[in-house]
Amino acid sequence: MTTQTTTQPTAWRPTTPQTATPPVVDRETWLRDRATLLLREKAHTREGDALAAARRRLPMVEVDGTVALVGEHGPRTVLDMFDGRDELLVCKHMWHTGKGFEGQCPGCTATVWNFQDATYLEARGVAFAIWCEGPYDEFAPYRAFMGYTVPWYSVHGVDSPGISDGWITTYLRVGDRVFQTYETDGRGCEVMMPALQLLDLTVHGRGEQWEDSPEGWPQGPTQEWFRRDGRPVAQWTRTGVSPVGDTAHDHCC
Repeated sequence: MTTQTTTQPTAWRPTTPQTATPPVVDRETWLRDRATLLLREKAHTREGDALAAARRRLPMVEVDGTVALVGEHGPRTVLDMFDGRDELLVCKHMWHTGKGFEGQCPGCTATVWNFQDATYLEARGVAFAIWCEGPYDEFAPYRAFMGYTVPWYSVHGVDSPGISDGWITTYLRVGDRVFQTYETDGRGCEVMMPALQLLDLTVHGRGEQWEDSPEGWPQGPTQEWFRRDGRPVAQWTRTGVSPVGDTAHDHCC
């Protein structure tokens, strides 16, 4: 029996190396400072709850639920993607035609890789799908390569407001009508990336130059660590991959 193994990529090296560490204090002082920060964290949580409440009070706009997108089993309408549920949450995925697996967007890869199981959304009555910008026949092998199991559909060539635009978008079904209720992009997509939220708890954070960190903290360009040895880092979990040369890559999202 042959055991397949994955190749390990080169370790991340910050552009600015670590030259300092946090000050060392006694536990009483540490607990006091932690308690002070906790008050700010609780206020941040309450403000997040208030924003969520405001989202629930946004108006909605009707979209064309009859638009059909090509997926694994052929064309399927947006209305059918609800699978009988009341809500649908969609995440877009860029596609760089002709760039191969290794040339696909590292930001989109990080977003989708960080959320691969919609069980708890579905339990709450929310369907989930990925809408990819590329032709289905071109990205289907990539989806299989990455091991994704959530439904992927192609919005290639589609021009329909509320469907062909946006990035993370939510919809509500009312009978046979479909309404857009929310959308976000940019850093709003971090909601699907728990790895970033966990890194924000660590002393070095994300290790990116835009962060407000003390002098001497290790840092590098934004999302540089999303790629390693010419590939988005998640691809190094797949069997049989190898470095593909130049690690330079345009920042696409």
